[in-house]
Amino acid sequence: MKILAKEHGLAVLAQASPGVWELAGSASTGYWSRVPGSTSAFVSSNYFDLAGMSMEDKTLFFEAAGVQSPLAPAIATPTAGDQLIIADLMSSSPLTDLEALNVLIFGNFPPAPISFQETIYGRIEQHVVDVDTLAWGSLKLLNTQQIGSMMPTASDRVYSYRVVLCAGVSVNAVNVTVAAARHILQANAKAEPDHEYMMRLLRSYQLQQEPDVD
Repeated sequence: MKILAKEHGLAVLAQASPGVWELAGSASTGYWSRVPGSTSAFVSSNYFDLAGMSMEDKTLFFEAAGVQSPLAPAIATPTAGDQLIIADLMSSSPLTDLEALNVLIFGNFPPAPISFQETIYGRIEQHVVDVDTLAWGSLKLLNTQQIGSMMPTASDRVYSYRVVLCAGVSVNAVNVTVAAARHILQANAKAEPDHEYMMRLLRSYQLQQEPDVD
């Protein structure tokens, strides 16, 4: 059994003008970027490198998946009712930043860019500021949903994304801080009969038609 982990860094988002958010580059860590065309959505992209297992002609069967993070998100100078949505995604198919945002909005239901089978694991959380947490700016977890199939893969990569949408944060807020997170996969690498493995390998290839950008 193998434990695989990929990390997404701290994100500090500053409100440059009402409703327009920017990445505070000196405070943030990792690979965050603002979604093209958006004023309030940000994505961190990474991937699990499974090339060693694919070279051995083995299929990865997932046993469990999860997300680790040390702190709840926080807002400087919040207003009661402010909300933040965070999605953590692990997919057998690569996504653009805009496609990752669409998964946050639609899940893996049409017209989302990935299906149930391609979503190995997904967690979408809604955090809000209420009257009890207003004084110190910490957001409270209001709702969390999990989506995904945990389908095995013969691909040499599993793609890992973290998406933050702060469109629901009021104009009074100065900045939003989202703690770093770690995506965890627990899996077994097993050999399959040749026919099944070749069909799974073909499917993995079809899901990765667009070239990867390292």
